[in-house]
Amino acid sequence: MDDLKPTPASLSPLTPLGFLERTATVYGDCPSIIYNNITYTWSQTHRRCLQVASSLSSYGIQRGHVVSVVAPNIPAMYELQFAVPMSGAILNNINTRLDARTISILLLHSGSKLVFVDCLSRDIILEAMSLFPPNTKRPTLVLIADDAEAPAPPSSATVDFCCTYESMVEKGDPGFKWAPPRSEWDPMVLNYTSGTTSSPKGVVHCHRGVFTITVGSLIDWGVPKQPVYLWTLPIFHANGWSYPWGIAALGGTNICLRKFDGPTIYRSIQRHGVTHMCCAPVVLTMLTNSPNNVPLKNPVQIMTAGAPPPSAVLFRTESLGFVVSHGYGLTETAGLVVSCAWKPKWNTFPASERARLKARQGVKIVGFTEIDVLEPSSGKSVKRDGAALGEVALKGGCVMLGYLKDPIGTSKCMKDGWFYTGDVGVMHQDGYLEIKDRSKDVIISGGENISSVEIESVLYTHPAVNEAAVVARPDDYWGETPCAFVGLKDGLGLSQKPSEKDIIDFCREKMPHYMVPKTVVFKDELPKTSTGKIQKFVLREIAKGMGSSVRSRM
Repeated sequence: MDDLKPTPASLSPLTPLGFLERTATVYGDCPSIIYNNITYTWSQTHRRCLQVASSLSSYGIQRGHVVSVVAPNIPAMYELQFAVPMSGAILNNINTRLDARTISILLLHSGSKLVFVDCLSRDIILEAMSLFPPNTKRPTLVLIADDAEAPAPPSSATVDFCCTYESMVEKGDPGFKWAPPRSEWDPMVLNYTSGTTSSPKGVVHCHRGVFTITVGSLIDWGVPKQPVYLWTLPIFHANGWSYPWGIAALGGTNICLRKFDGPTIYRSIQRHGVTHMCCAPVVLTMLTNSPNNVPLKNPVQIMTAGAPPPSAVLFRTESLGFVVSHGYGLTETAGLVVSCAWKPKWNTFPASERARLKARQGVKIVGFTEIDVLEPSSGKSVKRDGAALGEVALKGGCVMLGYLKDPIGTSKCMKDGWFYTGDVGVMHQDGYLEIKDRSKDVIISGGENISSVEIESVLYTHPAVNEAAVVARPDDYWGETPCAFVGLKDGLGLSQKPSEKDIIDFCREKMPHYMVPKTVVFKDELPKTSTGKIQKFVLREIAKGMGSSVRSRM
């Protein structure tokens, strides 16, 4: 047996891009994408992706170039998850909720060569480009303007764009031979972690990693062939947790929505027979508070992540006929690598106990190597008692290659064969992980990761602010929202002292609106340690005692 070695026949690089070709053969006449009154089949989607990949090559996009996309969950956004890497380029999805300054920083940091821009994001992209340093080459812009819900702008407003998305489809070669990776370790996607305005963390994943998370996610969730998947999770969030490629692998139907609310979700479920969807916990609240939330005729599987769903919300959601699964992952893992795998005996437990168990993050998914909670000082595993705190560490095939242009940042989190997440957790006796806190004080609001440090940096630019600290405040709708504790400078006159509204308005002018504090608390002095560090754990308790934010839907 020692003479048997890998051969070229067995060394084909793993990549999820081949899923599309197979599905076009098997499920070619079946619906792939439904959006308003538009329906594509898998044969059409396969052909359109090849045509776009071909056009990208004709525009000079080469292997290893970064191509960015700023768009909601519309058909073009779905197609580009295949078309861009099929051209050999590296796909970079950008959050549509970011402000121009942040987008400008990300485009410069990534070195993006071309940007696909949804028509409703046209103005913010042009503003972002105007912030480029002088004499800096700008990426080529392609306008996605084929949307009945968002009419194309007048021709005078498109002069900054080289062409439209549909023209790239029309001009592309449907017989284009797409570019498989030379190595399965070749970069495929670049995703930026949330809260990256001053020090962006660009997470790079390879074809092998994306293939691994895609297959593992499908097996772990138990997704059957030809599911009907409703896109309520933004694809720009870690490539929709790998499900653009996963649904293609199974020949499913993607129900695309530009925007949605509770009634829209229920209408889509009824109209299309939706079987699966992913979302942040805030969407569960949306579903339970919807005016037409009658129990479903057929169950719908929901995968939620980002923050543990509150027990009451979980109970109300499942009472409507949704079957909720809970997972955990990071941008650095390309999707959910931990899930609260359900044990049959738990079905006999009271509803409150079931909700408590389901709120835990869980165990590693199929195909992932290992998860653990390690003591910071020794690097050893903590006791499995549900109480001993440590840092969550992971290892597996879908862990990122590293941070783009940041070897120091990469080395800090990749140590001793582990990826250290920065999340604080416990391991229960039954081997199930539970997250207890997040280092670096990340606030998860409606599925968006918000860096408290970034908000604080803006607050400190206010002329009246002496000190500031931001923590999470519980919110029945968003899960949690930023709460700012502010100490003002001494000697301010009455007219110089800002109000809560003044601080909030100041922040709204300088950051994306979802990051803006929903609450501002003025204090004479913030609590500090003996060395002068602000005691955020004290502030968290104060914020927790304040209850749900009154401005929860701002």
